[in-house]
Amino acid sequence: MAVNEIDRLIQLLSKLPGLGPRSARRAALYLIKNREAVLKPLGLAMEAAAEKIQTCSNCGNLDAANPCFICSNTKRDKSTICVVEEVADLWALERSATYSGSYHVLGGVLSPLDGIGPDDLMIDGLMARAEVETVAEVILATSATVDGKTTAHYITGRLVNCDVNVTALAHGIPVGGELDYLDDGTLSAAMKERRGI
Repeated sequence: MAVNEIDRLIQLLSKLPGLGPRSARRAALYLIKNREAVLKPLGLAMEAAAEKIQTCSNCGNLDAANPCFICSNTKRDKSTICVVEEVADLWALERSATYSGSYHVLGGVLSPLDGIGPDDLMIDGLMARAEVETVAEVILATSATVDGKTTAHYITGRLVNCDVNVTALAHGIPVGGELDYLDDGTLSAAMKERRGI
């Protein structure tokens, strides 16, 4: 492998989230040293992913099939749609195994400062699903940031004429969390979202 190919590998690896130039160099060396066991299979897996992975035309998830495995699963509850910002949020909810309905990936949040408006997100697709399908509930699972809350507020306003119950995830104290280690925003949200026991 020529020096320029090593540099190219390091440059590409350094573009990955969480990898800077030093980490990318370490990862490149590891891959090169483990060419047969890791580098070649990784290259084949990445090539296959580039060719086969696509965005689900229904919910926005990533999968080799369209519709994705969640949308095509007949055991999922189609009467609820959980709205998430990104595919990573969908995957996190799936890992928790606490939700068995359908999803809708927005592809981001409204952010006027970054020039991201309603037309830049998959909000129209959500509206079409809420109006056409037999949807009883739309769960807004956007982040507790200003942009996330703005997005949830905007979607709630758009859904006002649809016959659906709009709910949001509760934000507050994590399980096992100690009060003195929590930030003010989390404590404030937990106090506002308190419920009866």
